[in-house]
Amino acid sequence: MFGVFIIFAVFILYNINRLTDSLCVQKEIPEERQSKVFRTINILVTILLVSSYMEVLFA
Repeated sequence: MFGVFIIFAVFILYNINRLTDSLCVQKEIPEERQSKVFRTINILVTILLVSSYMEVLFA
């Protein structure tokens, strides 16, 4: 189950990063701020994935 969840998490993170890149291009966010935007979104999505894994594990 852990392996399937890891594959799912990588797929989700890839798609979220692709969408974040599209957002940065569309909103014309400066290069200096883009790394901060990516870091924030990646941390929040990682927290969401870990919490959903814990819910599945202990449910």
